[in-house]
Amino acid sequence: MNTSSLPRIAVLATGGTIAGSAGDASKTAGYKAGVVGVDKLLDAVPALGSVARIHAEQIAGIDSKDMSAALWTTLARRIDALLAQDDIDGVVVTHGTDTLEETAYLLHLTVKGAKPVVLTAAMRPSTALSADGPLNLLNAVTVAASKDAAGKGVLVAFNNQIHSARDVTKTNTYAVDAFRSPESGVLGFVQDGRVEFQRVAVRPHTGASEFAVADQWPMVEIVASYADASRVMVDALVAAGARGIVVAGTGNGSMHATLTQALAEAVKRGVAVVRASRVGSGHVMRNGAASDDALGTVAGTLNPYKARVLLMLALAAGANDLQRIFDTY
Repeated sequence: MNTSSLPRIAVLATGGTIAGSAGDASKTAGYKAGVVGVDKLLDAVPALGSVARIHAEQIAGIDSKDMSAALWTTLARRIDALLAQDDIDGVVVTHGTDTLEETAYLLHLTVKGAKPVVLTAAMRPSTALSADGPLNLLNAVTVAASKDAAGKGVLVAFNNQIHSARDVTKTNTYAVDAFRSPESGVLGFVQDGRVEFQRVAVRPHTGASEFAVADQWPMVEIVASYADASRVMVDALVAAGARGIVVAGTGNGSMHATLTQALAEAVKRGVAVVRASRVGSGHVMRNGAASDDALGTVAGTLNPYKARVLLMLALAAGANDLQRIFDTY
């Protein structure tokens, strides 16, 4: 087969379960994440050679629960540099599942190239019986090599589905179909070499986004509302110098009265407060379950973890029109 005409795809490995290893092939838990190098991951998928020419880089080798903002900066800048090369047609990032949705959304709002960027991962380590990583990696490269994937923002290829980075979230602790886009559904499908898109993301992303990664990130944390919630965590975060707080509220972003009082005081001290919901789907209405106008808070449609990403980016950019930003992105 003449491979010289195949797209050239950069595969950037960051670790995760897809690069995990256990001493027993029957074990799908209790493994060591991020220990298998990118070359070995690629060797396990010989079919990649018929899809693309691969350029591989090991960016990190971590369990994604330990993802950091500094690594986000490194990853985003490396992706932009690769996309600017004429001999690179797309990028695939292998990642752990725990924080994949956060990294994907961060890249969705900061990477500027229009070429495809696709994240993938696995729920079972590479040593497991029926490991899902190899097929997910093959499908991710297949999507990245597709011209139809260009300009659609950062994508997540997982379990034969293609998700938008903005919408996707992990919804199961162990199943190989752990990722869902609860409100909007998948963008399309990838199977047996076929890539099919059925819709596109309409909110601004990549080159249309006003954001960039930072060298210094503002401190933004998440607190939850629940029965008999106290104000201890809010007060501690304000004292520690937090610039933003995202509330994982009950229902439609509602907050316990004690928590509401603490957050209202935090806003008066210059802390940005965003209301989200712990429910898992649905949007939070402005002035719905809380009076955002009176409290000075912001409401939006993102889950708490993605809301934190957007708030970090907005504060790093010096933005003060936060409701507009959450309405836009």
